[in-house]
Amino acid sequence: MTRVLLVGCGKMGSALLAGWLDRGLDPAGVVVVEPQAGALPSGVLVVAAADAVPQAFRPDVVVLATKPQVMATAAAPYARYRDAVFLSIAAGKTLAFFEAIFGADAAIVRAMPNTPAAVRRGVTVCVPNARVDTARRAACQILLEAVGEVAWIADEGAMDAVTAVSGSGPAYVFLLAETLAAAGVAAGLPEELAMRLARATVAGSGELLHQASESAAQLRINVTSPGGTTAAALAVLMAEPGLGTLMGAAIAAATRRSRELAS
Repeated sequence: MTRVLLVGCGKMGSALLAGWLDRGLDPAGVVVVEPQAGALPSGVLVVAAADAVPQAFRPDVVVLATKPQVMATAAAPYARYRDAVFLSIAAGKTLAFFEAIFGADAAIVRAMPNTPAAVRRGVTVCVPNARVDTARRAACQILLEAVGEVAWIADEGAMDAVTAVSGSGPAYVFLLAETLAAAGVAAGLPEELAMRLARATVAGSGELLHQASESAAQLRINVTSPGGTTAAALAVLMAEPGLGTLMGAAIAAATRRSRELAS
């Protein structure tokens, strides 16, 4: 049985915990450190601080899910778990940051999940340090798969672009739904109907993309009749400067900001 110490049980931490338990992780093998914990699943031990973790509890994985701005202080007490792998989901906190806290010989995985983890449709990208062996990597993989897809990279420098694309990406999709609805209102639709159509269209198109074997480009072509209404709209969105140029600039800005926050 994998023993997990979850440090921080906010939105992402609670999504992970729910996913683990749904997948059959024994609640008796989980300890949560969360000073402001609300109602949590029965059988899970919740403590308010690191010094309240039972001395006999020896975690296989320490999941660090506190806010990045308090991570240095929050993580330090767990350096005593020398045999565990430390799995961080804190944006902008590098492997070197954690090695300075836990030591260069500590096994550390830096992960970037995204908010669709709350509905088990997230995607998490991970980068391990040199001390993460096959067994520890597999343990992290299993825990993160409870809330969606998992990918691994070897170059930590790519995590800034990962953050820009998938970490921040849900906000771009929500903005699309928001602006699509607003445009519908401007075209004469009642506000409630416009938002209903936008929400269902974005959600349904996302599910179609998820299930389809074709690329996103091919799906776009499939729905675009020559000379039709979709083609007229895409001519605007794909003109210069269009959606592609704006998205490229947005991803570049988010990538730069991720690097600034990490430095």
